[in-house]
Amino acid sequence: MTETIMRFLVLGGSGQLGTQLQKITLPRDVALIAPTRAAVDVCNLASIRHIVAAEAWSAVIYTAGYTDVDRAESDEELAFAINAEAAACLAAETGNRGIPLIYISTDYVFDGRKGAPYMEKDFAAPVNVYGRSKLAGEVRVATANPRHVILRTAWLYSPHGANFVRTILRLAHVRERLAVVSDQIGSPTSARDLAQACVDLALALAAEPDRTDYGLYHFAGAGAATRFELAKAIIEQAARELRRIPRVEPISTAQYPSPTMRPADSRLDCTAIQRTFGLTPRPWRDALMETVDCLLASRDV
Repeated sequence: MTETIMRFLVLGGSGQLGTQLQKITLPRDVALIAPTRAAVDVCNLASIRHIVAAEAWSAVIYTAGYTDVDRAESDEELAFAINAEAAACLAAETGNRGIPLIYISTDYVFDGRKGAPYMEKDFAAPVNVYGRSKLAGEVRVATANPRHVILRTAWLYSPHGANFVRTILRLAHVRERLAVVSDQIGSPTSARDLAQACVDLALALAAEPDRTDYGLYHFAGAGAATRFELAKAIIEQAARELRRIPRVEPISTAQYPSPTMRPADSRLDCTAIQRTFGLTPRPWRDALMETVDCLLASRDV
């Protein structure tokens, strides 16, 4: 019997990324533990302290997050509690024990005005509560635990939970016309690909915890798309399974009613993580095809 020598703790196991993390094939000597929300409530800081102290974790991955961008505008306290305060507590507890910590952040820390893909060194200026709460989490994690990797990602989707891909497929079954914003561009990212990147990072950090390349990195699907282009790609991939194919029509952000400002161009430059850790994101269209096919096969839309 192979002895488990690495144990990874995942907080936020019921979300899109946490669910995909639990489906990744791990080396035989690695175990991934993802307590339920009932077992570890990240809004209860004592609960975080208890679980971190429970074992000599090889690495911790914080995937929990308040990710409802619109609702965060009226629920700022809870957004900051989950995205910043809980992360700060986790960073302090892992930092005191020398445990590497991976914190998932977002492209929404940027205002979208650069006009080119954002690099890690670019100035962060979030335009909504969600982005501000995540940026606060980044700062607190970096301050409390020097052994951190802050991983910014973007436009996350998977066969699980609430996301743009599942929404478009659901609406395609009931509407003849889909009006989709065409002046917001970003980097669509498969939660499965991000989960694999997190595992690869955790393995690298656990194997060499004294390494010097901790810090801030970007990981998102290769290439870029507008919301309109992403919706069209989803419909094209699903066309063979649809009774009728809805028209996908472009509209402007101003034409789409929303209580929340979003960055118009939040593309992420991912060359640093490729150079440092050898992690190369897949083209977003390839990853999207896999997710759409999975959803169609399961009929879970």
